[in-house]
Amino acid sequence: MRIVFMGTPDFAVPSLTQVHASSHDVVLVVTQPDRPAGRGRRLTPPPVKTTAIELGIPVQQPESINTPEFAATLRELAPDVLVVVAFGQILSEELLSVPPMGSVNVHGSLLPRYRGVAPINWAVAHGETETGVTTMFMARKVDAGEIILRRSTPIGENETAGELYARLSKLGAGLLVETLDLIDRGEAPRVKQDPELVTYARKLKKDDGIIDWSRDAKSVHDHIRGMTPWPGARTSWDGRALTVLATKVGETSGEPGRPGEVVSLDTDRGIEVATGRGTVWLERLRPSGKSVMNADAFVRGYRPEVGTTLFGADR
Repeated sequence: MRIVFMGTPDFAVPSLTQVHASSHDVVLVVTQPDRPAGRGRRLTPPPVKTTAIELGIPVQQPESINTPEFAATLRELAPDVLVVVAFGQILSEELLSVPPMGSVNVHGSLLPRYRGVAPINWAVAHGETETGVTTMFMARKVDAGEIILRRSTPIGENETAGELYARLSKLGAGLLVETLDLIDRGEAPRVKQDPELVTYARKLKKDDGIIDWSRDAKSVHDHIRGMTPWPGARTSWDGRALTVLATKVGETSGEPGRPGEVVSLDTDRGIEVATGRGTVWLERLRPSGKSVMNADAFVRGYRPEVGTTLFGADR
C-alpha cells in the first residue's frame, strides 16, 4: 500500500521506521515546521523529519495542513492509507476522506480511556497499573474513531511517564504494521468505542507539576512519576525551586509528620518526606540551575535536616 505518514516527536519515530521497513511504501512524510529549541533557540528539525531524511523519504512541513494546496498535494500522491502518529494538527474531513482505505491513528492508551493529548502522563499520574496502545480509523472527533487493534502492557510501580512513553512508542510501531497488514488484506476490524467508558487526558500545563504533599504517599509518588520528565514534579527547598525525578513509597503509614517534613535521611535510600498519609523517599533531584543528582549528593551539598519542612509547595 502507498502510505503518507504524519508525525512529529520521537514517539512517532519507531512507527515511521517500522512502516518503512515493512512491505508498505511510504511516499511522503509530513511533519511540523522546524522550531527554535535549546538555550540558544536554534532552529531544530523535529525527530520525524531527521529520520525521514535518513531513510530517503520526501518530507513536507506545512504550517497548516488544512489548506486547498495541501489537499491537492495529497490527492495527487493518491495514498491508499494516511497514517497519523502524534502529528500535532487536527485533520479536516476533506483530508481524512482522501485515502480510499482510510486514515489510521496510533494512540498511547487503551481507548476509549484517556482520549486526548497526554494519555501517558495522566495514566501514570492517576496510578493506573495497566495501559497500552490503540490503532483506530480516524474520525472528525478527536480519538473517537472505530478501534482496529489494542495491545496492553503493565505499568511498573516506579515507572515514569518518560520511561513508559519510550516503551509505548515501540509497542505502537509493531501494532501499526500489524494494522496496515490487516487493512491491506481487507481484514481490519472496526469496533465502535463505548461512550460510557470514555475518559480524557487534557494537555499538561507547567503548574500541573507542583507537588501537593498533603495527598497520600502513593498519590504523591504517582504524580511525580506522571510529571517526569515534563512538566517536571516541582517543589521548593529554602525558597528555591527543586525538581523531583525519582521516588519510592515508604513503609511508614499514618501521619509521620507535617506534609513536606523531612522525617529521615539515609545515604542508601535517600530523603524520607512526610505526606498527608505515609512517606515517600526522594531518590533523584535537580535543584534550580543545577544538574540532576542523587539524594545522597543533595544531602551532602545542601545539608537538609530532619524535622524541618524543607519541601513546601512551590508557588
